[in-house]
This record gives sequence, C-alpha cells and structure tokens, in this order.
Amino acid sequence: MDQFVAYYRVSTKQQGKSGLGLEAQKRDVSRFIDSRGGELVAPPFVEVESGKNDHRPELEKAISRCKETGSKLLIAKLDRLSRNAGFIFKLRDELHRAGVDFVACDMPEANTLTIGIMASLAQQEREMISERTKKGLQEAKARGVELGTPENLTDTARRKGIESIKANAKENRNWRHAFHFIKPLREKGLSYGKIADRLNSEGYRTRTGKKFHATQVSRVFKRYNDTNK
Repeated sequence: MDQFVAYYRVSTKQQGKSGLGLEAQKRDVSRFIDSRGGELVAPPFVEVESGKNDHRPELEKAISRCKETGSKLLIAKLDRLSRNAGFIFKLRDELHRAGVDFVACDMPEANTLTIGIMASLAQQEREMISERTKKGLQEAKARGVELGTPENLTDTARRKGIESIKANAKENRNWRHAFHFIKPLREKGLSYGKIADRLNSEGYRTRTGKKFHATQVSRVFKRYNDTNK
C-alpha cells in the first residue's frame, strides 16, 4: 500500500479560515487515496501563502516527513505548488535528490522527472492568456469601446466574472494534462473509447468532476494536437 503525505496551499488567510479552496483540495486528495488504496501517514501540511511566494516552510516540513516515513508527497493540483516554473524545477530537483516521489491528483501519471514539463506548459499558458487579454483590451480601447472598471461592477458581476475565468482556466489546464496522456495511446492505435476508460481509471476528470467519454477525448486530442503541429 502506497503511503502519502498531503500538502495543501491556500492563497490568503481568509481562505485558510473559511476553508474555501482548502476543502476542495482535501476532497480531491481523499478521492485519490480511496481510488488507489493508499493511506496518509501524517496530518496534512497546510501553507497559507501566495503562489508567487517561494518561501514555503510547510512544504519543507512535508518533504522532511516524506523522507522520514518513505512516503510520497501528494498534492491536489499542480498550481497549488506555484505559478512559477522555475520554482517547480527547483522543487523537482530537491525531491529527486531526497529520493521522494511526487504525485498530483489532477495529473497522476506525472512524476519528479516529468513535472517540470507540465509546469513549463502551465506557465506558458498563463503568459499567453495574459498577453491575449492585454491585446484584447488595447484593441477594444482603440475601437472606442469604453472599458469598465472594477469599481463599477456589482458584487454579483465580479463573482460571475471570477467564476467564469476560473472555470475556463481549469478546463484548459485539465485538457492539456489529459492530452499528454491521450497522445501516446492514440498513436498506438487505441480508440477514443478505450482511452476514455484509461483516463477515468487513472483518476482524470473534467472540470465539472465527471468522467471522460469518447467524444470528449476526441475533442481534446484534435484541439491540442492541431495546436502543437
């Protein structure tokens, strides 16, 4: 039976106190443990820190506990570690030297050797989204569109906007991770239906938490395969 030490990160003290974000991470970890038949060997380590800050005392404690118990470091999602690929690469090397394996619930096929590739893709995607947003605003302003300001938005509008951005980003991130699992299987000639079964058995889920079907697998493969040509 695999043994794990869980690490969670929330961005603000308010999230830490309210459980927002933290509960979702705990749920993902619990589902992963149940599906794999593993166990947590220590209380989880919780970091209250921005993803931009690389100072992570709780993460260091989690790694030390992994070394002491021979366990794997388990997180719910890659972006709970950092928004910076450089930090991920540094952490990957540290884990490799310490002989500690790393597992992310949203991309269980990754390990200490492949995690850097995924981090680079995630950072590149964030930078591209940021650049497209800036260009879109500039073009709209050039056309004479009067851009709104956050102060003019209602609380409901703000929440809907934030929820939409998060949902789209999550779907894009999940699909990119799934594509790297799908591509080699598709190249081996597996049908979309069989690949969907493989994805589901490995713990992959859509952004709404549902299982993949052949149609979705086909859509993911065609979308990102064309992008990477």
